[in-house]
Amino acid sequence: MLKCGFLKRLDYGPLVFILILGSGGLGFTNSSGEEISPQTLMEDGSRHYQQGQLEQATRSWTQAAQVYENSGDHPNQIQALIYLSRAFLDMGQYQRAQQLLRTAIQTAQENTQPRLMAQALSQLGIVHLNVGESDSALEILQQGLKISREIEDRPLMAAILNDLGNAHAVRQSDTEALAAYTESSILADSLDLQPLSIRAMINAALVEIRQQSTQNGKIHLQLALEKTRQLPDSHEKIQNLLTIGMGLRDLSTQVSAEHAPVFTQAAESFREAIRSAKEIGDWKNESYGWGFSGELYEEGGRHEEALQLTQLAIRTSQKGQAPEALYRWEWNMGRHLKNLGRTDEAISAYQRAIDTLQPIRQQLAVGLPQNPASFRESLGALFFETADLLLQRADEVTNDPRKEGLLFKTRDTIEALKAAELQDYFKDDCVEANRGRIQAIDKVSASTAIIYPILFPDRMVLLMSLGGTMKKITVPVQERDLTKKIHLFRTLLEKRTTHQYLPHAQSLYDLIIRPLEPSLNEFGIQTLVFVPDGSLRTIPMGSLHDGEKFLIQTYALAITPGLTLTDAHPLDREQINLLSVGLSEGVQGFSPLPNTQQEVRELQDLFGGKTLLNEKFRIPNLEQDMKEENFTIIHIASHGKFENEAKNSFVLTYDNKLTMDRLRELIGLFQFRQIPLDLLTLSACETATGDDRSALGLAGVAVKAGARSALATLWFINDQASSNLVNQFYLRLKETSLSKAQALREAQVALLDHPIYRHPGYWAPFLLINNWL
Repeated sequence: MLKCGFLKRLDYGPLVFILILGSGGLGFTNSSGEEISPQTLMEDGSRHYQQGQLEQATRSWTQAAQVYENSGDHPNQIQALIYLSRAFLDMGQYQRAQQLLRTAIQTAQENTQPRLMAQALSQLGIVHLNVGESDSALEILQQGLKISREIEDRPLMAAILNDLGNAHAVRQSDTEALAAYTESSILADSLDLQPLSIRAMINAALVEIRQQSTQNGKIHLQLALEKTRQLPDSHEKIQNLLTIGMGLRDLSTQVSAEHAPVFTQAAESFREAIRSAKEIGDWKNESYGWGFSGELYEEGGRHEEALQLTQLAIRTSQKGQAPEALYRWEWNMGRHLKNLGRTDEAISAYQRAIDTLQPIRQQLAVGLPQNPASFRESLGALFFETADLLLQRADEVTNDPRKEGLLFKTRDTIEALKAAELQDYFKDDCVEANRGRIQAIDKVSASTAIIYPILFPDRMVLLMSLGGTMKKITVPVQERDLTKKIHLFRTLLEKRTTHQYLPHAQSLYDLIIRPLEPSLNEFGIQTLVFVPDGSLRTIPMGSLHDGEKFLIQTYALAITPGLTLTDAHPLDREQINLLSVGLSEGVQGFSPLPNTQQEVRELQDLFGGKTLLNEKFRIPNLEQDMKEENFTIIHIASHGKFENEAKNSFVLTYDNKLTMDRLRELIGLFQFRQIPLDLLTLSACETATGDDRSALGLAGVAVKAGARSALATLWFINDQASSNLVNQFYLRLKETSLSKAQALREAQVALLDHPIYRHPGYWAPFLLINNWL
């Protein structure tokens, strides 16, 4: 997939395949019984790659790698793995590319191949850049550069310097990026490696344009364009032309006096890319040429022409079987049709874009962006634009069933985004797997309202499902202002010695709850289930205040990261089997939790079950117990942290940190058993103030872990208060007449009535996540 960012390299030398002549192996026998040498397979793979035929390239290189491995030709095996990883990277299959490169690096170490080791490290650095891990990418690339300098491989040095420049550029370290690109270009030029020299020059120009150094950027892009025109038609030449065109397009917005000629040059660069792509049959990159041309015309306000060019982009991407390009052009098509006032056609185009994106969204990463972004930041606009258009259409129609259908479609659109966000956060397909087992839950309980806030830049839309109907309320508040209110409220809530939070609790109540009150009263609602969006994930809704009382004093509350991620089966109280684990001692630099022993003892008195405390709370012991018994509730009384990145989130054990991935693996043991895990409790975890990504991780913990529900805290609170609330929650959980949400509500109200713990900083951070029944 071509990204509109900095150009990676295809190889450290000219656009020819560098084959290390070795034993050659026994060859590969095709379906006709003919033996094909591995050298031929490698050359076939290189040819397919240059023509943009990535799947064919992977087949050839995979066969070559197998032959080389079987014959013990490790240098050529490593080279094949590196090239194969390159193709998988371009196809968006990042995990597969990483696996291949780890094998290549290990084989290079075992067989003392420093040059190939540096090459594999450099490619691994590129993969890390593509998944937004710029810190590790920089470190890996520096290792590769060090090896290339030690063995004095100047072509390899030049290539890795270009990659290193990409890493610095992604990290906004522009001075370091320009230095690396300049050194790469000069060194490549001296070695007559023109393709590499051009790539580094283009990358330098992109940084200069970002720095508003327009004259230098223009000179370098125009020089790169002249040199690119002299290259033979190839996959790389086309990518150069496309990236130069995008750079010139960005430049045209900065040079008002020269806008027209620079704009024209951008269009010419795209046309040349289309011509070259047609020449070699590269359908996918031809589609990028048409699509980028359409975007260029759109910027000029020429929407009909933009629409026609985008239709060509769609047709060619379909021919090239390139869904990673197709979703983008369908998205653009929707925007062009919207600009032309063809709303229903626009909605259909937007929906096609989402449908095309869904199967490949895990493969799509940021990919050498100028500003690394999460899924929401990079692709969320597609879902929000679709939802916005659906809401606009709902306002226009007078037919009530049609209007309600559009509102449900809006909710489903944002629901798809929420699932994608969670999948992006956890970097695996656990979310999609769980969605396959979920039933619709709109009508689970007549006394429950599902509230779906959607934050648009200029307003907040509240979608509320209750009584089998969908209602919409628009709140005229800008997302920026609402986010500021929410962040301040969260900060003040944690200050348990003041009541400065109260005016903000009332202000947010007026924005979020007050508009819903007439409907909530009309339908006799007792439980509110929020599907929070953005910054709303970072605050506990129960602490909102109507001027007389907190929201938790009126309603039972729960949150879920998405309705389709919620298993709606109620807790089976007759089959409760509890595992209680925790730490009362301070370990690994964390403070002790002295009330943990009493907390666990009281739970054992209520439900029996097994306990692992302090020294016994080690991952191997936890794994053994979970293999041997069907626990329905797991209670963890230990420090836990949810960070911006899932890989940094953990629960503390006696001698280690239990990551979310490891927790999922352990709880995954229940996946194929008749009795599922009903509840996972984390009674001492915390998220960063104002960080909706870490709050997203907390909200998704039940989905990630494979539990129906989770009880967890947004921030760390008083150990005694936590133990009191948890005990009250489990005590009420034994009552068959109460749902989990109602049990938590009564426990929170009990703590609220305590003279010492009335402040919401003590009771509010406890959230019931996912299944509330």
